[in-house]
Amino acid sequence: MLPEAIERAVAVNLESLSYFWPEVILTLAILVVIVVDLIVPGKKAGLLTGLTLAALGGCLFAIAGLYGEAPRALFMGMMALDGFSLFFKVLFVVTTIVVTLFGLQSPDIDRDRIGEFYAIFLAVVLGGFLMASATNLLMMYLSLELVSVPSFVLSGYQKKVRRSNEAALKYVVYGGVSSGIMLYGFSLIYGLTGTLDIHQIAAQLGRTTPYSLTLFLGVTFAMAGFGYKVASVPFHFWCPDVYEGAPTPVTAFLSVAPKAAGFAMLSRFFYTGMSAYNGTSGQALEVDWQSLLALIAAGTMTLGNLTAIRQNNLKRLLAYSSIAHAGYMMMGVVMLSASGLMAVMFYTAAYLFMNLGAFLVVLVLAVRIGSEDIRDYKGLGWRSPWVALAMTAFLLSLTGIPPTAGFVGKVYLFSAVIEGGLYWLAVVGALNSAVSLYYYARIFRTMYLEAPAVEERVTIPAFATVTLAVLFAGTVLLGVYWAPLADLADRSTVLFMGSMEGVQAVVK
Repeated sequence: MLPEAIERAVAVNLESLSYFWPEVILTLAILVVIVVDLIVPGKKAGLLTGLTLAALGGCLFAIAGLYGEAPRALFMGMMALDGFSLFFKVLFVVTTIVVTLFGLQSPDIDRDRIGEFYAIFLAVVLGGFLMASATNLLMMYLSLELVSVPSFVLSGYQKKVRRSNEAALKYVVYGGVSSGIMLYGFSLIYGLTGTLDIHQIAAQLGRTTPYSLTLFLGVTFAMAGFGYKVASVPFHFWCPDVYEGAPTPVTAFLSVAPKAAGFAMLSRFFYTGMSAYNGTSGQALEVDWQSLLALIAAGTMTLGNLTAIRQNNLKRLLAYSSIAHAGYMMMGVVMLSASGLMAVMFYTAAYLFMNLGAFLVVLVLAVRIGSEDIRDYKGLGWRSPWVALAMTAFLLSLTGIPPTAGFVGKVYLFSAVIEGGLYWLAVVGALNSAVSLYYYARIFRTMYLEAPAVEERVTIPAFATVTLAVLFAGTVLLGVYWAPLADLADRSTVLFMGSMEGVQAVVK
């Protein structure tokens, strides 16, 4: 019996490898970048950048080739292949491509150490791929660590800059504590259900259990890891200092890709493992985790927006804005509905364009005017009309003003909340959007209504102009023609829910 079982396990895992090409390409790319960096003499930044972009392009083709595949379990139920995971993988790759282009324009990135920078970057992306696909508590923990540990290194990339070292230290401390608490929560869930597979956990919780308090503690502790990754209250403390201290390309990346990975894993954990869900709507099993997440969402929005009001450093302001947006996205997860999940996916894609665009403006202006302070943006509307216009569009989108991608995303989120009958959460979200308009308006006022201290025009390189134009176009286009992205998100949501039966069948 044992040889037969081993044979079957080997056959299943070998078959899984044929659906694992995006991750294989990334793994090979990491090894190639490291080897080339070691053996090729002289200047090699262009070669390494080309290899990195080629690997990311290869990942996109591999992901596109998997979109027609039926949902299935991979590696004996450790991971799932479905439209949900593929959707987020595309977001990770696109984000990484844009941020790689950021790095070419940033003086913070040492060209002599560009190889290790790209290798660590690709390792984070690989971890994000695994987070989006993980269907086992152990794999969830390991993939989260694969994202976290390289992120610590990236945040402290400028090892001779004090604020970068401080950012890395705080990130390590908060990350270690949050991961430990999460692991303890997983151990409680495992002790109650006797399994690490989230589909089997749901099956066990479908039966009556007298240990609801222990399960509630397990879910609450597990939220420490999820909350730390998406920067939700009360696990957000690392976010402002890390965003301010890390190199701006790294900050832009951390504000989008790991956050999206966190929401992908959080959604799969709660929708698949902690709920009785039929693909359209569902009910939490044993523990009212929806109320817990609703309170976290409301607190995250409120704290992020109120604290952003007093910030003068633009990177720090965008950090608190990022915290607030985690609260908005959390609203969709709370609803335990297909419309809520689709809203989270759409908003994450829209957030990619507007948030990366805002950080690109901060990066190019920091190079030109030597400051990240809002007060040094006086008269920018006249000194650099194009940059000011783009920044205005990104901030309006972050606020949720039409016709921008952020407006459409918030319409989907608030519609899902109202459809679910959680009216108080919708009111809290609307009030917080009004608060965000106040502190974003400070930037508009500074750029257009205050006289500049220096009349000299601010010009940016052509490459930065093109990158900015692409992000600007995405932000505006998705505000007037959003149907293709919405349809893709909707189809991916259905595939994700449809994958549950197939995964359970293979595991059994």
